[in-house]
Amino acid sequence: MKHKLTGAGIAIVTPFKADLSVDHEALTRIVNYNIENGMDYIVISGTTGESVTITSKEKQAIINTIITANNKRVPLVLGIGGNNTAQVIAEIQSTDFSGIDAILSVSPYYSKPTQEGIKAHFESISKVSPLPIILYNVPGRTGSNMLPETTLALANTCKNIVAVKEAAGNMAQYLRLLNDKPSDFMIISGDDDLALPVTLAGGSGVISVIGQAFPKDFAKMIQLGLDGNNKEAFKLHNKLMDITGLIFSENNPSGIKAVLEVMNLCKPIVRLPLVEATDKLKKNISEFVNNYA
Repeated sequence: MKHKLTGAGIAIVTPFKADLSVDHEALTRIVNYNIENGMDYIVISGTTGESVTITSKEKQAIINTIITANNKRVPLVLGIGGNNTAQVIAEIQSTDFSGIDAILSVSPYYSKPTQEGIKAHFESISKVSPLPIILYNVPGRTGSNMLPETTLALANTCKNIVAVKEAAGNMAQYLRLLNDKPSDFMIISGDDDLALPVTLAGGSGVISVIGQAFPKDFAKMIQLGLDGNNKEAFKLHNKLMDITGLIFSENNPSGIKAVLEVMNLCKPIVRLPLVEATDKLKKNISEFVNNYA
């Protein structure tokens, strides 16, 4: 599993039609575009996929479309998480994981559990999961930070917890995890702007948002980082730095969908309570994409 999930993964968007139904044709286009341009794996139904506004029936249809489009070319990771531990367990127990290689599970949001509560939550999920689990720490969305000692305790005691997607935006926290982790446990960046520094410091790569728009350069940047070629890798990092900042300046995934619209990959439509990127942001994104070479 370590090798399978090393490199550049994407947190894929869920494209919508004008009537807000899922656009499966656009989804297939985005899958093919990313695989053909070197992305290593795909994460389904993460935050970027607007998982909180997707029904369970839609989620299954999205999974089916991605599995079909992928055709076993790259590993697939499925997001199953939440702040109701019993509900997360029930979803895991009722899911058909054919074609899926791992689970990404977010630290419980809104409830703001203690570190002991977060640990107990993931221990309970670990006991029922038939697949390897990637923990997901994103304090900016959950309202609580899963501290390194909690992540490391889970890494040391739950053998099917194989990685963490760390998105605290805190380089010191990354370095603590990288220094103290078990040798086979993976630290995956969840911060696009820190993906290269984390990889160069010993991380296993990234689960990226911006990567799905510029897969060729982004995947190459991460591979150069894994190879320790920091000079060439930073050339690509710097080339992508402005667009990475732009897509997160209002909200995610409105920013990345605005990029994908310019590339004719999908419409910029998002579901409420999210709204589309402002005209000003769309203009700045369009200028960047049209001048990108």
